[in-house]
Amino acid sequence: MSIEQIQKTTEEKMKKSLESFQATLSKIRTGRAHAGLLDHIEVEYYGAMTPLSQVASVNLLDARTLSVQVWEKNIAQVVEKAIRDSDLGLNPQAMGESIRVPMPALTEERRRELTKVVRSEGEDAKVAIRNLRRDANESFKKLVKDKEISEDQERRAQDLIQKLTDQSVTEVDKLVSQKEAEIMKV
Repeated sequence: MSIEQIQKTTEEKMKKSLESFQATLSKIRTGRAHAGLLDHIEVEYYGAMTPLSQVASVNLLDARTLSVQVWEKNIAQVVEKAIRDSDLGLNPQAMGESIRVPMPALTEERRRELTKVVRSEGEDAKVAIRNLRRDANESFKKLVKDKEISEDQERRAQDLIQKLTDQSVTEVDKLVSQKEAEIMKV
């Protein structure tokens, strides 16, 4: 592999780590309703575990209430049970073919716990990014050892990877502070 290939691969992996981190953050509840909150919930549908989005539509009724409109009346109870049993701590209310999901207000203590979770996830994302940097630098060392590149080229490549790492870590910090502000906002 060449320097350019290693750099490109590392950059792509860092972008994927950031996207994964953003997806994780979107699952952390802030007290406000958003349709993506129920994305990871699966329901048993004709014997197979199926994502909620494939058996119902999720819409916002207001800032603190979601509406789940099931497409088949006979699975409304299954969907309601799946939402209730999820790790979100929600209490859905069935109304015929639609299910209302009110978002309970977060207590100050719960908000603080959630900010700790956000910081922990942020730290995990930074560790993943730093591991990518380490892998890239090891690849550069191997190229030097195999005499495919000079030590000067290795140093320049490592500097570029360090800049990519710094940018990614800064982005993670920015996302963490935005999410913390969102959670602490009453």
